[in-house]
Amino acid sequence: MFEFIQLIDGLHMYQDHEIALPFLGDTREITVDVQTGDFLAERQPSYTYEGSYTTSILIRLSGQRVTISRGNPSKVNRLDNLFGYKTVDECVFVYNQILLSLGLPPFTRCTKRWQLMGEDGKKVRNFSNGAIITEIHTTTNKCVGKGNVRDYLRGISTQRLRNSIPHLMPNGCTVQWLSKLGNASLVHSSVYDKANEIELHQLPKIKRAFGETSDEYKQLKKVHEYCLEKGVARFENKIKARSLKRDELQYWGLSDYSILDKKQLEFLNIDKKLSVNAMTMQTISELLKEEGVCKSIQAANATSSYYFMWLQGQTFDLKKTQVRTHRARLRKLNIDIAESCDITKHTAVRIKEVREIEVSTLETPEWYQMPKKSHLRLVA
Repeated sequence: MFEFIQLIDGLHMYQDHEIALPFLGDTREITVDVQTGDFLAERQPSYTYEGSYTTSILIRLSGQRVTISRGNPSKVNRLDNLFGYKTVDECVFVYNQILLSLGLPPFTRCTKRWQLMGEDGKKVRNFSNGAIITEIHTTTNKCVGKGNVRDYLRGISTQRLRNSIPHLMPNGCTVQWLSKLGNASLVHSSVYDKANEIELHQLPKIKRAFGETSDEYKQLKKVHEYCLEKGVARFENKIKARSLKRDELQYWGLSDYSILDKKQLEFLNIDKKLSVNAMTMQTISELLKEEGVCKSIQAANATSSYYFMWLQGQTFDLKKTQVRTHRARLRKLNIDIAESCDITKHTAVRIKEVREIEVSTLETPEWYQMPKKSHLRLVA
């Protein structure tokens, strides 16, 4: 049985303070008018906070604004982030510990917000007295069984998510959903093989930094083997600034982040549509009849034949009334014959509802080193 658990895997945010900020690092950038030699501006380059285990946080200071634009709080001073923090508050407190250690003011909660009219008298800008979140990454681990991850990814890569089109990467280890233009301006959703991600990116870094015989490398290798044994498919939603503003989730302290659970659950339920993949014609027909899509078995058989022609790579003239009718019926089963069919994605893989791949919650093993929370009392 799958139990929903959401983790925070990335957090970008900024805050404007009323005090002058100190300079970090050893360099400054000065802008000078080449004609007059007059001093125009002074700024400092982005500062990279280096934590242990090859982790880093990018901090940018501009005027009185502190910005963290590249940060994974669940990875700070940890070997991996298979399991991490579950709330935005916990993640902000990790950032605050870093900021305080650098002599910078911490992020504070928003207690009020207001709007100001722009100079043109039309554009309205929103302001607040606390920290503003510009991007949140939410993740969930699904356990699909040893050796099943790539088959599972091929299966879900046949399914659309909202208005986004699935793209299976050539190595078969990642599926991402993008718009027709190939971007994701609101939410960038992806599912990937966690064991493969550890093997490609994390293990080499730890090996170079500590050596193959080190305790750090052995510990991470143990996490990698655990992901292989359980078959971990990691779901990740990168929720961008436009989406946060639309749902009023940018104000830390005032926003209700329970809506993040709803977004994540919508994403996680994508595999429930896989029960229609690679079925026999008789099963498709029965399903069309049971769902009330077709009133007669003859109509259901006719529509199911279009499904199998589509699987074989046939294209259809969408202007024809008959084609549009069968397409509309199949779309109610989350099959769109207007899209090109990649036969390699339509395997016999099925989810628990059809008793072939059973999805379950990834349990935290006793030996796993969870993030320490003792520092979370420093700044509230």
